[in-house]
Amino acid sequence: MTYQVVVQPSAQAEMESAYEWTAKQAPMTAVRWYNRLMDAIRSLADNPERCPLAPENDYFPEEIRNLFYGKRRHAYRIIFTVRADAVHVLHFRRGSRQELKPEGEGET
Repeated sequence: MTYQVVVQPSAQAEMESAYEWTAKQAPMTAVRWYNRLMDAIRSLADNPERCPLAPENDYFPEEIRNLFYGKRRHAYRIIFTVRADAVHVLHFRRGSRQELKPEGEGET
């Protein structure tokens, strides 16, 4: 089965912010970095269940999974859920950031 991949506005804004930061630090590689990020996200259309459950999974009623992108200190997590025939990318976060929590439980 092939899934439709839907990037939520919150995730899109987080990706754009990371791209802007990357472009300031390494302008020659930023476009390649972003294109590879989009390839990673598109790869979720095929077998998104291959990705592990995210630490946040325990806090939400639906399964929350993550796909890692990048290496070491430049690692990010693509946080998503699968609903019916669509993968919804919810957030794009630095790998070192604290877990997401439901509204009212605080987040950093």
